Amino acid sequence: MSTARLPVRNVVAAVTGNALEFYDFITYAFFAVQIGHVFFPTRNGYESLMLSLGIFAAGFVMRPVGGIVIGWYADHVGRRPAMVFSLVLMGAAIFALSITPSYASIGLAAPVLVVLARMAQGFALGGQVGPATAFLMEAAPAGERGFYAALQGASQYISSLAGGLVGVLLSAVLTASQLEAYGWRIAFLLGALALPIGVHLLRDLPETLYIADATAQVAKRPSSWELWLMHWRVIVLGLVALASATIFTYVTTYMTTYAETVLHTSSAVAFGATLVVGVGGILGTLMGGWLSDRIGRWPTLVWPRVVYLLLVLPLYYWMVGERSAVALLFTAGILVLLGTMSFGAFYAALTESLPRNIRGRTFGTIYAVSIATFGGSAQLIVTWLIRETQSPLAPAWYLIASGLCGLFAVALMPETAPVRSGLVVAPAE
Repeated sequence: MSTARLPVRNVVAAVTGNALEFYDFITYAFFAVQIGHVFFPTRNGYESLMLSLGIFAAGFVMRPVGGIVIGWYADHVGRRPAMVFSLVLMGAAIFALSITPSYASIGLAAPVLVVLARMAQGFALGGQVGPATAFLMEAAPAGERGFYAALQGASQYISSLAGGLVGVLLSAVLTASQLEAYGWRIAFLLGALALPIGVHLLRDLPETLYIADATAQVAKRPSSWELWLMHWRVIVLGLVALASATIFTYVTTYMTTYAETVLHTSSAVAFGATLVVGVGGILGTLMGGWLSDRIGRWPTLVWPRVVYLLLVLPLYYWMVGERSAVALLFTAGILVLLGTMSFGAFYAALTESLPRNIRGRTFGTIYAVSIATFGGSAQLIVTWLIRETQSPLAPAWYLIASGLCGLFAVALMPETAPVRSGLVVAPAE
């Protein structure tokens, strides 16, 4: 176990892949309306948006496959080569999507190419999260594992913030027709520029798998299947907790589309909500990880969720009633801050509960399965619920239902923080 703090370059290298990959997924969500018009021209905006969100969901189908395949590679070959592979694949897919011609130019081939690019992105992202989170937790000082693991979660909100800044800038300098024609392509290409930087940083990343030790001890260790059976309870709880977390993340990300299509705000105000979500997510995630190192994982997992669940419906009522920029931004900020405090502690809590030699693939697969099942469908379900119920409060009820399931799961998770080591058995390495 490491006792020295990680160099900044190593931390940046570990989170760059996650940040870049989430930048792409989040940018797609932000520009879902414009992308729908380019690749899925239909008779009405609802059909175009639903088709666009359907392709967004297609990227989630490959996440479990990536979690298993690249996660296995990380547990047998190393964390670093697994992260390099997923980052390069993601960068290539981002570039491919950004240069795909429109439906008007090449017809049906356009949406087919978009689907293939989304599936490659999903495969890469599904395989990146497990190795990167395992690396951060294994390389961090024992008393700071919560904070370092939380950096993985914070990176997706850094992406949200970056995407929001790009969206605000593009919406300020381009007309609506220009945003639809090529503005969204600029946003994707800007993300692809981070690829060479990330690959360069990953070249110097230390390996934390300890392959020699694992090989020497392999005869004494249980098989992967035996380890999975031994830890089935944590795996199931992790699936439920991450299902709840991903619904929260993608319904929150949907705030931009929600503001434009339901609250009928301007594009600038809608993208402003993205900025608030990004800042609130970064602060909440890091605060949650930091607190979990000092007071324990369990209280940080549970109590912010309780407060969040109590506030969701009143804040949505106020936001829908006011339909103002202040109400939208305040609601987004408070809910994201509270929700991500719990998620910040969760990365370390789940990773610490898993043995080292199945950590990468198990965390990655749990994460990918939860997101593939509930993340890819979240925005489709919310859009459908709003239309069918004719209620702008539909997202709030969906958040409450999923949040209660998540609260139940994290309340049953074991305490693994070293600060409370007198109460628990140290996690397996």
